[in-house]
Amino acid sequence: MSVIERAGLALLRRMDPERAHGLALGALRAGLVPLPAPVRDARLATELAGLSLANPVGLAAGFDKNAVALGPLARARFGFLEVGAATPHPQPGNPRPRLFRLPEDRAVINRFGFNNDGAEAIAQRLAARPRDAVIGLNLGANKDSPDRAADYAAVLRICGPHLDFATVNVSSPNTGGLRDLQGGAALAGLLEGVMAARAELARPVRIFLKVAPDLDADALAAIAGVACAAGVDAIVATNTTIAREHLKSANSVEAGGLSGAPLFEKSNRILAQLSRETGGEMPLIGVGGVDSGAAAYAKIRAGASAVQLYTGLSYQGLSLVGRINRDLAACLARDGFARVADAVGTGRDTWS
Repeated sequence: MSVIERAGLALLRRMDPERAHGLALGALRAGLVPLPAPVRDARLATELAGLSLANPVGLAAGFDKNAVALGPLARARFGFLEVGAATPHPQPGNPRPRLFRLPEDRAVINRFGFNNDGAEAIAQRLAARPRDAVIGLNLGANKDSPDRAADYAAVLRICGPHLDFATVNVSSPNTGGLRDLQGGAALAGLLEGVMAARAELARPVRIFLKVAPDLDADALAAIAGVACAAGVDAIVATNTTIAREHLKSANSVEAGGLSGAPLFEKSNRILAQLSRETGGEMPLIGVGGVDSGAAAYAKIRAGASAVQLYTGLSYQGLSLVGRINRDLAACLARDGFARVADAVGTGRDTWS
């Protein structure tokens, strides 16, 4: 971490978290944030659901909700980017404050509620996206929508021409009743609409499904079955959790979704079960507590073809991306793996 990055993070930590995040995005757009140097190691090149990635370390949804910093983020050495969530119509989200740091736990709680500029505005920014990056969009539903399932297809129709992948997000805990769409019949109907919208697009878009970490084994197995039957291209495991276990920070009492280090083991168990349920045939993306190369490697060995991070960036800055890639390459070399794909799922039986 450079002196500039360390000083910038120290300054941001003295501010309200949401204001600090907005300033960080602004600084990124203005070219004031040091970007990681490339990590050139052939072991890191991989494939995710047919998408060629320079490395398996992606940016999770929520960091750039409105796709305002696509250029700088594409130069920050991520293997792929996910922006959003986007809803058909703009909405302000939940009242502030709605973002809370838990520094003693290396975690964050948010209850944003899909605040975004709306699909039309986001589509205009995506139209000017860097063409040499792999970019996807997290799909959401408006809080007051009479048909939330239809909202996902609507966003895909608007933004799909500019995407490489789209993630169906029915697992955010911050929009009341949204997680009910994870149920078998409801999810099947929603995915049917999304797949129909995809069929209308002129270029192929991979469809991912993001699941909650708070599902029991039977519910997770049912979701995996529905996803496979619907032709979903990959599953993202996992979203934030509503659980509060063994936390030290005062802000742990806040409502919302918990992300960061406390989610690591819970999300790894979900990853491993999904890998077992799908026989290792469904590509998986591991999210939750990715703040080091060792953490990324553990998710890959649990069954993930790629990983995503967000919370770790708020504590360690963008230089974390380069460190994860360097350390991940070292882990692969140490264990004799010539490429990321060779390590996928090799440790899933350690997570039960």
